[in-house]
Amino acid sequence: MFENFGPMELIIIFLLILIFFGGKKIPEIAKGMGQGIRLFKKALQGSDEEDEKKQKKETKKIEENQQQNTAQSKAEEKTEHRDT
Repeated sequence: MFENFGPMELIIIFLLILIFFGGKKIPEIAKGMGQGIRLFKKALQGSDEEDEKKQKKETKKIEENQQQNTAQSKAEEKTEHRDT
């Protein structure tokens, strides 16, 4: 597809972009694209970290619930032994 682009065609395309956007806009556009790419990569890595944090929180909640249930069952056993 891009095999037929020679140096003259690339220069013409660059000049058209320069005329269309202007000299000041090109660096701003490039900066915006760079920031967008960085944010995208960070979001991809962040989603993995967020998943790990969620799993840790869920595991911690489950462990706390199990501890509470164990404590409640021990308390109930004690009250049953006192009643008999």
